[in-house]
Amino acid sequence: MNFFYIIITKRKKYLKLKHFLIFVANFQSMMRNNINDTICAPATVPGTGAISVVRLSGKDAVSIADKVLGGVLKDTPGYRVRFAHVSDGNGAVLDDVLATVFRAPHSYTGEDSVEISCHASSYIVEQLLMLLTSAGARLADPGEFTRRAFVNGKMDLAEAESVADLIASRTEASHKVAMNQMKGGFSSELKKMRDELLNLVTLMELELDFSEEDVQFADRDALTVLAGRIRDHAMGLAESFKAGNAVKNGLPVVIVGATNAGKSTLLNTLLGEERAIVSEQHGTTRDTVEECLNIDGMLFRFIDTAGIRENAGNIERKGIERTFAKIDAASVVLAVMDISSPVRRLVESLRAVLGHVDLGQQKLMLLMNKADLYASGDEGGFSEELTERLTTVYDRLQAVLPEGYGIIRDIPVIPVSAKMSYGIDELRGALAGYMRSVIGEPGAVLVTNLRHAEALRATSAALDRVIQGLFDGIPTDLVAQDVREAIYHLGKITGEISTEEVLGNVFGKFCIGK
Repeated sequence: MNFFYIIITKRKKYLKLKHFLIFVANFQSMMRNNINDTICAPATVPGTGAISVVRLSGKDAVSIADKVLGGVLKDTPGYRVRFAHVSDGNGAVLDDVLATVFRAPHSYTGEDSVEISCHASSYIVEQLLMLLTSAGARLADPGEFTRRAFVNGKMDLAEAESVADLIASRTEASHKVAMNQMKGGFSSELKKMRDELLNLVTLMELELDFSEEDVQFADRDALTVLAGRIRDHAMGLAESFKAGNAVKNGLPVVIVGATNAGKSTLLNTLLGEERAIVSEQHGTTRDTVEECLNIDGMLFRFIDTAGIRENAGNIERKGIERTFAKIDAASVVLAVMDISSPVRRLVESLRAVLGHVDLGQQKLMLLMNKADLYASGDEGGFSEELTERLTTVYDRLQAVLPEGYGIIRDIPVIPVSAKMSYGIDELRGALAGYMRSVIGEPGAVLVTNLRHAEALRATSAALDRVIQGLFDGIPTDLVAQDVREAIYHLGKITGEISTEEVLGNVFGKFCIGK
């Protein structure tokens, strides 16, 4: 056995021992989180409805609840509801409640649990919690119920984080994405990649074990193809964060244009309320105004901005600088133009906007506002003058666009009247259609968490090094270490590799009763 083989073998054993010690440290860290305590907390906000729910979880949950409920839960099986009177410390009736029993492991946390439904009085909930803590429970930390579900194997870390997204979901789209993740859609994708990487590193380690016999368990070209496929899958999921974040927090849509083009009126019309100040005076909007709107079950975050014009004052110029910054950060840019303005001004306005729009990454829509000035007099009709005007504008604006981009096809032009609500339905339809194209196929896995996206990018980077190492003929043990790093980053998402710091950061953002 040569010296180089001894070094490789010892390095392999050291790496395996290192990963084992990390696992033991993480496991011990999780077990130190007072896992044997019985915890309690309100699962609903008191005073906001007719009923509040107080939740208990832990090995003594049923017996502690029974001390407060007068013994009605004795020998109660899981999935049963019992009626009980709750008395305060002086023997007076505090409330009549319903208590639901869940027996381990068939509960949210995987432990014995009790949920007490009482009237939604802050006083009742407060007194009930005092009685439960006096009987032996302690108040739960933020996210501790979901953390116990994770520790007890009821869900992985990615699924646990989706619980917060599900509760916070405001639209049909965000609800579907969160529900898909909570049911394991994202985790199943990660498991497939992780299993393939484990197979990959196993083949490499077998090759090392039999290196003296000159046995090759896998062709390097085949390993390169496999690593490349997994790398592309990881990067594809990471890139879906843009769409996932839009679904979760709203697609950012910035409204830009010259002063008095009707931007603020458009925002007010879309929202159905007077959110932005409208004035005939130029330059009245000097800061951004943001509001969210649900369109066809999808969330959009509209941003009204300061009008763009020459010869602006110092304060107004700062507003215009913010306008350009918002354009850079937006997914959709609505360029509002006054159709009655000279065509030269419209061309100048488009040039100013194009200087800050990346047409390869952002969607630009041109809104020809104040179309009501060309009304024909017939109900809902417009004159031939509008058609002629639009044709002239289309031709001139087309000449300003970069090569390969066309009016209507690539950059839709929508005649609107923000004042009269004409064309607003068409605008909503165009926005909804674009959002659907961003989201992709129904049921597609989208990454909505920045932590997950960063871990997937780190996975992809590690696999880039694997591919390069295989191509350059780097020793197998060194290439295998990059594969293990990719597995490590995937494990951070699901919690197979975790630390107390990561868990504290994840669950610390939850509410007390989650």
